[in-house]
Amino acid sequence: MAGYEKVEIEIIVDHIDREILNIVQEGLPLDARPFKTLGARVGIDEDDALERVRRLKNEGTIRRIGAVFDAGNLGYASTLCAARVPGDRLERFVDIVNSYRGVTHNYLRNYEYNVWFTFIAPTKNEIEKSLADISRETDISNIISMPVKRRFKIDARFRL
Repeated sequence: MAGYEKVEIEIIVDHIDREILNIVQEGLPLDARPFKTLGARVGIDEDDALERVRRLKNEGTIRRIGAVFDAGNLGYASTLCAARVPGDRLERFVDIVNSYRGVTHNYLRNYEYNVWFTFIAPTKNEIEKSLADISRETDISNIISMPVKRRFKIDARFRL
């Protein structure tokens, strides 16, 4: 795709990094000092555990650390959106979409509908209004909204 290039980065992790990655996929320990607990589980001190997690995050090996909530159980509406965005308007479209608080994920796909994103909000009407605003702000009218009707949760974890 124009304006984007594939970059390959070699990231070197040792056996301790691998164990940390295995543990944080399950979640950080719910503890007053989670990195101390994490470090103890892999045989290192708290400062080393925190530094390793920071390094793995900075390198892009860890993309995000944070809580994952079930929007539906909290009373929120959610939808998966797909948009057809010309390459020369892609960056602006993505910047605008990502400026909305309810956007939780945003993916570029090699497909006719090339931008996919998830959106949550307190109500379905708020999602619809936000999508209309995005369409108006970006002049992209081809945005499909596919609200959640039945949730399938795939708990993907990768043992390293």
